[in-house]
Amino acid sequence: MSVPIVRTVAELRTVVAGWRRSGASVAVVPTMGALHEGHLSLVRAALQKADRVIVTLFVNPKQFNNAADLAAYPRTENQDAAKLVPLGAHLLYVPDAEEMYPAGFATTVSVAAMGEGLCGAFRPGHFDGVATVVAKLFLQTGADFVFFGEKDFQQLQLVRRMVQDLDISITVVPCPTVREVDGLALSSRNARLSPAERAVAPKLASVLIETAERLARGSPVLPTLAEALAAILAAGYRDIEYLELRGEADLQPMTSVHRPARLLVAAWLGDTRLIDNVRISPIGSTY
Repeated sequence: MSVPIVRTVAELRTVVAGWRRSGASVAVVPTMGALHEGHLSLVRAALQKADRVIVTLFVNPKQFNNAADLAAYPRTENQDAAKLVPLGAHLLYVPDAEEMYPAGFATTVSVAAMGEGLCGAFRPGHFDGVATVVAKLFLQTGADFVFFGEKDFQQLQLVRRMVQDLDISITVVPCPTVREVDGLALSSRNARLSPAERAVAPKLASVLIETAERLARGSPVLPTLAEALAAILAAGYRDIEYLELRGEADLQPMTSVHRPARLLVAAWLGDTRLIDNVRISPIGSTY
């Protein structure tokens, strides 16, 4: 048994049209492959919500601002397809770059504000690439639901903003970050860590969680974040791009936890860039 694979928009739309004629609802789980348990949890959630589930696999060149990073990104289509079989996903959509961006392609989707700061400050053009490819996937699949993990929280909020602003008829369903037993957020990039780095990696999450708890209890933001930065570096991380407190709904910087917030971080461990975030609600709040 295998998951059916289609590689063109025409094939995809033919399959989806057949589903629609039978009255089926459709969900999509966008991925760049190298599937891990985090991705699979999204597929399981989608299968509970919709009658048919499409998993997309496309390593999107437009969201990489580093050619070496793009070249190094794992391509594991056969293994990914095999992982989807026991879950019961209904279709794997695997377009190539020429199918997604044919000759003469000239349109870019940009979501101002949501794509600025945080990862956007260190990866110029990244979120324009994300918004563009996600918008295309929504139009190509015609899905009713899309599932994203909260680990890439800025991406999640950017997609939500785009859907709202462009009146796209799709429901964005967020899913909690999936973690290893030791707390490390699951990521395809974790495979790049050496054994020594892998032993250090969970410290990022533990510092983040501890710091979030302190901020929720009212600890002053700037000195608390400074202590967290020092702790992450002392653990063995070589560089921290950002560690910031942002409003959960709008990603605006915050200097106190007076409404639901996210503490977000991006840090380098050796040659691997890891990101994570945790939610913070004011102590005693009903949020």
